[in-house]
Amino acid sequence: MKKNILIVFGTRPEAIKMAPLVKEFYSASEMFQTKVCVTAQHREMLDQVLSFFEIIPDYDLDIMKEGQNLYSLTSDIIHNMKTVLEDYNPDYVFVHGDTTTTMAVSIASFYSGAKVCHVEAGLRTHNKLSPFPEEMNRQVTGRIADFHFAPTLASKANLLKENVKESSILVTGNTVIDALIESSSKVHFLKNDEIEHLKEIVDAEKKVILVTGHRRENHGEGFINICAALKEIATSNPMVQIIYPVHLNPNVKGPVYDILGNIPNIKLISPLSYPAFVWLMNQAYIIITDSGGVQEEAPSLGKPVLVMRNTTERPEAVEAGTVILVGTHKAKIIDECLNLLQDCEKYNRMSALHNPYGDGNASKRIVDFISNI
Repeated sequence: MKKNILIVFGTRPEAIKMAPLVKEFYSASEMFQTKVCVTAQHREMLDQVLSFFEIIPDYDLDIMKEGQNLYSLTSDIIHNMKTVLEDYNPDYVFVHGDTTTTMAVSIASFYSGAKVCHVEAGLRTHNKLSPFPEEMNRQVTGRIADFHFAPTLASKANLLKENVKESSILVTGNTVIDALIESSSKVHFLKNDEIEHLKEIVDAEKKVILVTGHRRENHGEGFINICAALKEIATSNPMVQIIYPVHLNPNVKGPVYDILGNIPNIKLISPLSYPAFVWLMNQAYIIITDSGGVQEEAPSLGKPVLVMRNTTERPEAVEAGTVILVGTHKAKIIDECLNLLQDCEKYNRMSALHNPYGDGNASKRIVDFISNI
């Protein structure tokens, strides 16, 4: 008898990281009946990823609405998941990472009696406000989950310290590397207007610094400091080009456009689809980000990463030397960036380091594990 698998996600990063797992379960159709549910916590950016990976959801909660907040988002997801869970009656529900979708779907699945499987389990900063609300989302999910698919040994160690049974934990590597390996080859042959536009923007004569930033904890003074640092890097280094796809949140757009809007070698562009972003990562010399996923992806492309956070739930990257924590400290962002721009030996050493997050086979390991339960 086939096992019923339900894979649920709601944001673009989740969709990217779950897409390889969806395809791996689809390829094992003799053992599993697999359905996909999206909450659409993020609508447009989510749809771009679904289209790129050619995934058509079986259930779409379509909950995104203007002015949504964590209260309404959480309650809407739990309430709407009840119908999905009763209709499909899954044996296993797969959630990913640390979003509000992850936490709320875990609670709803627990109520339904389904086994909860947490992909990218065990990441911790041990500071419930950093990142907010993600740290508590993943901790709550970790208490509920029946099976924990940890990307690294350090993530597994975090779970063991929380008295999670070792038999319920599997170290897999990160599924984002599965997605990146597939996508990096695919974007070279993709007919994509965004990529064609980026080819017109990127100055091949300059070293490209790719910037992304959106974390709530950096809103306000943090983003002002970040922008001041980027301004100084650009104005003092005319042979550098900074390309910044600006998040739509007004708390991000405001300071970014106010401080960086009129600097010739800074290009502020709209948020990119996943394939366009993969293409641009390949063109970058350095990446400056507060994104968790980019910390995992960029080392596979040989790109040094400066992380605009004071703490990270991905300490393996710091220990491996593939990323450097710079927080939102203006001087530190400038100093570390200039070091990489000016010290070729340091740059080459950092870009050649091994990615601690996997080999592209995480999804296969997960499906094999479930097959043998």
